[in-house]
Amino acid sequence: MDKIAFIGGGNMSLAIIGGMIASGWEPSRITVVDPNADQRDRLASEHGVRTTDDVTKAAAADIIVLAVKPQVIAAVAKQMDADLSGKLILSIAAGVTIASLEGLFGPVAIARTMPNTPALLGLGATGLFVNELATDAQCATAKAIIEAFGICITVEREDLLDAVTAVSGSGPAYYFLMIEEMIRAGTALGLTLEDAKALTLQTALGAATMATKGDEPQELRARVTSPNGTTHAAIVTMQENGFGDVIAKALTACRDRAVELGKTKQ
Repeated sequence: MDKIAFIGGGNMSLAIIGGMIASGWEPSRITVVDPNADQRDRLASEHGVRTTDDVTKAAAADIIVLAVKPQVIAAVAKQMDADLSGKLILSIAAGVTIASLEGLFGPVAIARTMPNTPALLGLGATGLFVNELATDAQCATAKAIIEAFGICITVEREDLLDAVTAVSGSGPAYYFLMIEEMIRAGTALGLTLEDAKALTLQTALGAATMATKGDEPQELRARVTSPNGTTHAAIVTMQENGFGDVIAKALTACRDRAVELGKTKQ
């Protein structure tokens, strides 16, 4: 089994490592590089992985996961200063392009990903793009790592990662906003805050779970929307007030902003 090194031992690394170990990765093959001694101790005690504060040791791994802030990556590449031929770099740094990574680390196999925060619960939805230097085996390994903390979809063009950002990367915030507004509306209708929150959260969980069972969302919606009934009244009001247009415009704005931010990081 390949050796893997994480540069950065934050919450996302914790989530990924936990998922990997649960799916069969040996802790002894995982090294985490982090400057914070307390974080290194936590990783070692919770997961039994190797830890160090020396970035150069990451170069000995077969797979190097960049789990640091985008502005730190250039310094990491300079400190590492190693020939990474034959290795795989897996980046979870938002907005840092393949071209930028190749410029910093040289001609090496790179997998660029766009995960989201539910990965912390093992419920991530992640987009993946690999460069031309990545072998089929490396692509499969990158996908297996990602699937240890959720689902993974592979996109055919790097720019589609900006669409992934719009749908799933930023997506949890859209649902949180919907939850906020439903709770607010429920209290305005007379429910207590506690009851409105409990009903909204359980409804969101139930609806999402039903939608993962195979039936199309349109079909599920139709089942609970009787003609001229209560749900129908709510759905018509949403549609008449441009609910679909609002969602489309929001995702487009998110995608466009992701493109802008990506250009500033190149």
